[in-house]
Amino acid sequence: MLGSMLEEFQRMNKRQFFYQVLSFGMIVSSALMIWKGLMVVTGSESPIVVVLSGSMEPAFHRGDLLFLTNPSDEPIRVGEIVVFKIEGRDIPIVHRVLKVHEKENGTSKFLTKGDNNRVDDRGLYAPGQLWLTPRDVVGRAKGFLPYVGMVTIMMNEYPKLKYAVLACLGLYVLIHRE
Repeated sequence: MLGSMLEEFQRMNKRQFFYQVLSFGMIVSSALMIWKGLMVVTGSESPIVVVLSGSMEPAFHRGDLLFLTNPSDEPIRVGEIVVFKIEGRDIPIVHRVLKVHEKENGTSKFLTKGDNNRVDDRGLYAPGQLWLTPRDVVGRAKGFLPYVGMVTIMMNEYPKLKYAVLACLGLYVLIHRE
C-alpha cells in the first residue's frame, strides 16, 4: 500500500505536485480564515470547544461540541455556562456560574462549578485565586452538537489513529485524483 503510494507520487510531474501543494495550502488557509472570522463575529478567542470530561453532565457530555460567544458588554450571570482559562493551564474548563459578586464600580467576580461535581472550582483555580473575572472567560456556551467532538478526543488519546486517518485520506486523494 505504501509502496504504491510512493510510486504514484514519483509519477507525478512538477505541475501536478505543485497543484496538490497549492490545493492543500488553499484548504488550510480557508480553514484559518473561517476560524478567524468566527473569532471576530463571536468575540471569543476560541469560538468552538470540545467538552473533555463528564463534569457538566447531564447538561453536556464528554465529546459534545460547544459553540461560544463572548459579548463583553453583557454581564456574566448565575446559571450561565462559561468556558474559562486558568493561569498556568493550557486547557480551558467548561462549567456553570454559581455565584456572582458585582461592585459599584462595574467590576465583577464569579465562582464556577461543574454540574456533576460536589464542590465549587476554587481547587482548580490558580494558587491564591478564589474568584474568576471576566478576563478569564474564553466564551459563553450558546449551543452544542452532541458527541461530534469525540473525533478530537479519540485522536488525542490514541495518536496512532491520527496517522491512520491521514494515511486513509492520502490514499483516498491518490485514488480519486483526476
